[in-house]
Amino acid sequence: MRGPEQAAPTVAVVVRVVVARGSTPREAGASMVVWRDRAEGTIGGGHLEQSCIEHARSMIPHVRASAERSFTLGGSSDQCCGGAVTVSLVPLDARALAAHVRAQVQARHSRPLMLLFGAGHVGRALAYALAPLPVQVRWIDARAEEFSAPPPAGIQIVHTHDWQAEIDRAPPGSGAVVLTQSHALDALIVQSLLERDDIRYVGLIGSRTKRARFVAAFREMGLSDGQIARLICPIGARGVRDKRPEIIASFVAAEIAEHFIDRV
Repeated sequence: MRGPEQAAPTVAVVVRVVVARGSTPREAGASMVVWRDRAEGTIGGGHLEQSCIEHARSMIPHVRASAERSFTLGGSSDQCCGGAVTVSLVPLDARALAAHVRAQVQARHSRPLMLLFGAGHVGRALAYALAPLPVQVRWIDARAEEFSAPPPAGIQIVHTHDWQAEIDRAPPGSGAVVLTQSHALDALIVQSLLERDDIRYVGLIGSRTKRARFVAAFREMGLSDGQIARLICPIGARGVRDKRPEIIASFVAAEIAEHFIDRV
């Protein structure tokens, strides 16, 4: 029987970039978890990551102290980024691993919220494009049949006609993309979003002609020029004419990332 003074064996290792100088594949704070048979996350790939994975696995299942390794990313390392990285390797026993997982879940719950109104072809493609990004997504539509396929992991489906309640409960700093099956419904949702001055991103699928018509209607409804100026329409405009849902979704996801992910 193991005594209380004995440490528990390592079951996984957290590998984290603690210092990043110059040009590096990932920033300070980037991390991954390494088990004996798998790894989740990335610190940038290549020789740097492979070397750290091998070191981490050498710590399992033994009881080891935390370690640090430094890398110069030059020709000798087969990575010519030119920068320098210091990485920490922190061993976790079963209890510490469970605590780490709980902390990760809590961190995901603190991510900014994106409201995705509409579960048609583009909405579905966008849900999949947003799923890997560090945002929470509530995917909203009144048509239950549009949610027949399993949703992407981490996406919360909301089957409701009460879109106003979703806007009302969204915390400050949230964003929204509106791509329903109805232009009239689009207009109502966008108007409500623009009336909230604390919504960080308001995107509407459509052409410049659609935007012009909506802008004229919003002015008649009493919205200010400042409120209207926050509307992004067309969304994901990158000069690409391909209108396949997956292509549109990829550019819209990139646009959302520019608004919500801190740039270094």
